[in-house]
Amino acid sequence: MKKINFSNILIFVLLLVLSFLFLIPIITVVINSFKDQFFISQTPFVLPNSNTFAGLENYIKGIADTGFIAAFFWSLFITVCSVAAIVLFTAMTAWYITRVKTRFNSILYYLFVFSMIVPFQMVMFTMSKIANVLKLDNPIGLVFIYLGFGAGLSVFIFSGFVKSIPLSLEEAAIIDGCNTLQSFIYVVFPMLKPTAITVAILNTMWIWNDYLLPYLVIGSDYKTIPIAVQYLKGGYGSVDMGAMMAMLVLSIVPVIVFYLSCQKYIIKGVTAGAVKG
Repeated sequence: MKKINFSNILIFVLLLVLSFLFLIPIITVVINSFKDQFFISQTPFVLPNSNTFAGLENYIKGIADTGFIAAFFWSLFITVCSVAAIVLFTAMTAWYITRVKTRFNSILYYLFVFSMIVPFQMVMFTMSKIANVLKLDNPIGLVFIYLGFGAGLSVFIFSGFVKSIPLSLEEAAIIDGCNTLQSFIYVVFPMLKPTAITVAILNTMWIWNDYLLPYLVIGSDYKTIPIAVQYLKGGYGSVDMGAMMAMLVLSIVPVIVFYLSCQKYIIKGVTAGAVKG
């Protein structure tokens, strides 16, 4: 008879409880997005019934009041372009730093690592001023700013994984006629797929939900979803909670779908990037 491992059962129960605790805020937001505004503050943790159910009214009102459709496409444009730029350019940077051993590249690597520990609040006002002077206060300029802020962690993760790729594979590609860029595109980058997906997921969740950087750089001219949701706040601190809950649901659905479709690569990619070399 197989012996019962009580420690594994205890760990499973503990993780199950923690999972439920993490899901409570999301479940609460979804439940309240279908309630009338008055009942959200009165019974926030109770399922909607015939008296409290508001149907899709909150969603319709929220979309109309915030300009959600336009905000969604601006968020999508900024996120997709920023993540694509971060994945491509930081992968190339990490590959170059790892393969070309010079003192300058070593210093450059540690500068990337150091940038991870610098709080955004220390540089946000200087950054917003420079962005204005350089005419980067627009969605395309914001892509370059996100590339700069996302480069530190991404280069760190990619560098760890590049060290695990045998140099002989690149040498063989060069012997077969590839130049340096072609060896990266056709040999190295396909092998970086798990790490690239990990970097893409981490940066997507950050950029999609970011409020402060778009607010400082592009303001209300090109509203992203986090900025648009703030327009549900009225005078004297009043908030349309029903519409806000509905917009929060619509804003988290895309990133949850993206995360669930790619989450199997996260542990593999982070582990490889953290311990190799």
